[in-house]
Amino acid sequence: MTDAPAEPSGPDPARLLGEAATKSGMLWVRVPGAGDHAVWHVWRPADEDADRPAAVLVVSGPGEQHLPWLPADVVLVLRSKDSGGRLLTVPAVAAELEPGSAEWQEAVDLLRPVRLNATGDVEGRWRESATVHALVPDTAAVARPTGDAEGSGAAPVRPAGPATARWRPWHLRGRAGGRRRTAG
Repeated sequence: MTDAPAEPSGPDPARLLGEAATKSGMLWVRVPGAGDHAVWHVWRPADEDADRPAAVLVVSGPGEQHLPWLPADVVLVLRSKDSGGRLLTVPAVAAELEPGSAEWQEAVDLLRPVRLNATGDVEGRWRESATVHALVPDTAAVARPTGDAEGSGAAPVRPAGPATARWRPWHLRGRAGGRRRTAG
């Protein structure tokens, strides 16, 4: 009887996602048709008692980070804290939290201490002009980079024009290279 050794299954995707989102202070939100947007966030772990899934909480608006309008389906790209490279890619469902609701208040209570250089009444400003989103990841569809076959995920280099102009501006008494005389 020849049993093939079982392939290692790797870490649990939900735990890996939670670990990556907790340790890294930023991630990219990939919006279809609008590109990738780097955002700071807070990870809210799942609460089994309250039947509440884990979520990434982000705030955007005037005076905060810029995010375009988020459709229901977005993709989260999480980076490795060690190397800064892409670690996980996971689809998520974006939900805008209603200001004043219990869920919004809980999200603000988690986001407020993490907001750097906050001035004035952050909660009031967020209530008036910002948008708080809960991005609920689909842990069953977590995609990890598999190596070089998939590529790094870096944006392709766009060709640029020449670095110098064709003509050189006139200089009083010529350029320095022409004035140097060597004794020989």
